[in-house]
Amino acid sequence: MLTSTTWFRLGLLVGLPAVLLTVATRAQRGDVDWDAVEIAAHHVRGTVHYVSGRGGHVGLSVGDDGVIMVDDQFAPLTDRILAAIRGISNGDIRFLINIHVHGDHVGGNENLGRMGILILAQDRVRLRLAETMPEVALPAFTYSEDVTIHLNGEEVHIFPVPASHTDGDSVIHFRGSDVMVVGDVFRTVAFPVIDRNNGGSLPGTIETLGIIAGRAGPDTLILPGHGEVSTREDVMEFRDMVIDVSGRVAELVEQGMTYEQVAAAGTTASYEGKWGDPTRFLTAVYAELSGAD
Repeated sequence: MLTSTTWFRLGLLVGLPAVLLTVATRAQRGDVDWDAVEIAAHHVRGTVHYVSGRGGHVGLSVGDDGVIMVDDQFAPLTDRILAAIRGISNGDIRFLINIHVHGDHVGGNENLGRMGILILAQDRVRLRLAETMPEVALPAFTYSEDVTIHLNGEEVHIFPVPASHTDGDSVIHFRGSDVMVVGDVFRTVAFPVIDRNNGGSLPGTIETLGIIAGRAGPDTLILPGHGEVSTREDVMEFRDMVIDVSGRVAELVEQGMTYEQVAAAGTTASYEGKWGDPTRFLTAVYAELSGAD
């Protein structure tokens, strides 16, 4: 049963260098050795699993009622992702939830839509996908407030969050298993990516990370868009890093420093050992705090 506080409705860029879009575009058109991509299924807890491959993790709830998918990676991987799911369950895929708009999360939409699988997403995800995808690939049901799916003995709580990674981000909490699938607003392998051309924002990133930490319990497991299964404490550490770096950058912006000067000032140096190259993140933070285009 689907319930919602409202009726379901039928329904590059500063801070993210163009190289990311080029990689995604090439991946979609086939300039990748897809046979070399390792697809693997992992159990998280309870009904919740995920499939890793190339792109964002594919979250799953598996049980007697069928399968709920969260995202679908790239189109050329659809058959292999479905084979990995069949290794866990022979049940029908009942729903596909798009957690945000990026191609490494929704590239398989058309394939799955043509199979008749019902796609759900925030309103703004449908609007953005409609610019590049055919009707069959678009979410058929959209929402702007909290939604709950009752399936596999789970309360699957879907809630939109403030514009953070993009302006169409959602978080999914599988309450029975106590696992949250949070998408790319949180990752363990890199600094945050704030896609300002798709409505992402620094304040929203900080707020959303706080919401995730606040709604998670001490034993809640967190599945990021990329990286390892984590805990509430990991999300809080990530949020605190974003707040700290933002504060440092804000002080330098107040002093009139250019981006190059801010980057040279070592504002992220203490965090680079854990989260790697800060360029995309720092570019977005500086642009937002300085008012740069």
